[in-house]
Amino acid sequence: MNSHFYHIQFNIDFSKNITFYKELMNFLGWSIIFETEDTIGYKSDVSGDIWFVDSEKEGTQDYDEKGFNHFAIKVEEQKDIDEIVQFLEEKNRSTLFDTPRYRPEFVDSEEETYYQVMFESPDKILFEIVYIGLR
Repeated sequence: MNSHFYHIQFNIDFSKNITFYKELMNFLGWSIIFETEDTIGYKSDVSGDIWFVDSEKEGTQDYDEKGFNHFAIKVEEQKDIDEIVQFLEEKNRSTLFDTPRYRPEFVDSEEETYYQVMFESPDKILFEIVYIGLR
């Protein structure tokens, strides 16, 4: 069997927070494929779709509980991580877990690097933006 990532849907407070997601996805180079007053879908050139949909439900998120932990997006260049950190600062979003930082425990050789930044969206979704490649 061959399979691949197709799509993921995030339920968000659309009217309050959609601007953040639009700016983030535009900054990351994703294209809008569908948009209504309560739904927006994006695609990249190399992976599946991401959908943001209005949700009225309230709840808390504990990243170590069962269920969804975080969503990672891989970038092509190491400098992209520093650029996303600047983007987050402009949006008053804090980085989490002492990131950005290098994670040597996540690579297969000394020639590679794993450089990440993690942050929480306005709807408490944990995002990781990561560069994996040559040092």
